[in-house]
Amino acid sequence: MILTEKETTAIKDLQTQEQSCIEKYNRYGKEAKDSVLKDLFQNLEKEEKEHYESLGKVLSGSVPTCNCNDYSGKNYNPQASYSALTDNEDKKNDCFLATDCIGTEKMVSSEYNSNVFKFSEPSLRKLLADIQIEEQNHAEMLYKYKTVNGMA
Repeated sequence: MILTEKETTAIKDLQTQEQSCIEKYNRYGKEAKDSVLKDLFQNLEKEEKEHYESLGKVLSGSVPTCNCNDYSGKNYNPQASYSALTDNEDKKNDCFLATDCIGTEKMVSSEYNSNVFKFSEPSLRKLLADIQIEEQNHAEMLYKYKTVNGMA
């Protein structure tokens, strides 16, 4: 598969977004106080790396198959670490980190939504749509974490 200049630029831009997410989840995983949130950040970092690698394969001329994962957000049920009544600095810190990442996931999901129709190859559109769904799952998982911990 040969990408047009416009398609190549779009994929590289999406890769930049994914790299930013990887770095954010890595840093925030170190800053999080709650082990449940640390684990979530580590898992999300891993998934963002997979997105980055998939986009790299596209730039190399192949489209990897997608797993069409539309259930991880729905199936995520974190354990509460903070009570709804807790109002300490650790909880405030973790709330900030999770909230910031939700905003990032919304932005990245929007980028995929805007870019998907720049591509003529159906398998590539399917891959990008799948990644967008996974970004939405990430935001849902973060929101569930906030909700169960009395942060939402």
